[in-house]
Formats: sequence, C-alpha cells, structure tokens
Amino acid sequence: MATNITFTIIKPDAIAKGHTGKIIDQIIQAGFTVKAAKLTYLDARTAGGFYDIHRARPFFNDLVSFMTSGPCMPMVLEKENAVADFRILIGATNPKDAAVGTIRNLYADSIDANAIHGSDSDENAAREASYFFSAVEIF
Repeated sequence: MATNITFTIIKPDAIAKGHTGKIIDQIIQAGFTVKAAKLTYLDARTAGGFYDIHRARPFFNDLVSFMTSGPCMPMVLEKENAVADFRILIGATNPKDAAVGTIRNLYADSIDANAIHGSDSDENAAREASYFFSAVEIF
C-alpha cells in the first residue's frame, strides 16, 4: 500500500551550484508539501550509515566521500502516492537517461553527481526519514 511520505536529499553538488531553491520550488510545484527539512553537513559515519545498504558495492567509498564534500539538505515530503510520484519528478539516476524537465535532467552532471536522492520504496522512505528526523520533527 502506498504511503503519503517520501524522503529526499538535495546533494552537495546541487547546493554548491545554487540549485537548492529551484529544486525546492519544482518539488512544491509538483504538489509536494515539505514536512521537514534541514541544511546539514554529513560526516563519514553518518553518510556511511545512511548508505550502508551499498557498503559492499565498489562505489560506496566514493559515495560517502561525495556526500561529505559539502552541505546537503535532507527533506521529508508529503503527497498522495509520494514515493512513485517523486521518482518520476527526479528522473533516472543517470541524468543522461532522465526525462526532459526532471530534476536530474535539469541539475545533475553525472550518475555520481546526480543532484538529488529519492527513496525507492515506502519502507525505505520511512527508514530514511527516521535516520535524519524524529516523528516530532516530521509532524
């Protein structure tokens, strides 16, 4: 059953290039409500814990290094069918494959510097949101 919550992180590359406001505006224009957001710097332990599911993959260390390279903005978003709709809004992981007008098509440079993270399931959205926010902060 689909939930109304998803989780995202505006990544350091998008923040460094000044795209934060444009990305948030695009999210809001797509009908999402921001339930929680914060600008933060991740340390290696926090980034590694968040991406622990990828620990055995060859890109893990590069991902942690990238996510600790500058500020990022974790956010909890609300909308009916949030996870699926947000995945459409952000586009394919590789911006070369992302549909025209999606966040990654507009603001990402590469598969590694792809501007934004989006939860891939309702279960992961709940887990990821709780990694950065308490229920009190979200609601």
